[in-house]
Amino acid sequence: MMTLKLYMAQRISALIMAPLVLMHIAVMIYAIQGGLSAAEILGRTQGSVLWMLFYATFVVAVSVHAAIGLRTVLSEWAGLRGGLLNGIAWAILAVLLILGMQAVYGVTAT
Repeated sequence: MMTLKLYMAQRISALIMAPLVLMHIAVMIYAIQGGLSAAEILGRTQGSVLWMLFYATFVVAVSVHAAIGLRTVLSEWAGLRGGLLNGIAWAILAVLLILGMQAVYGVTAT
């Protein structure tokens, strides 16, 4: 049952990530073609609740997706099982969430 839940969580996180990745790429192309500087980009994102929600959602989806994927790799390649495998996966999730949310805060905080 746990395997099915992890499988579904990874697939749902991928469904959430797909449009966010496309929008992020589109925004980056627009910024580069528009010749925006880093300061101008930050000027547009800082204080924006919309950008904060967009990138926070992105960070959560990527963190869940990556932690589950790495859990699978560790299980198959390193032969880890049980509590150790789950503990490492949770630690990976926590690190990705913390680092990602710090980045979101850095880009969107005023």
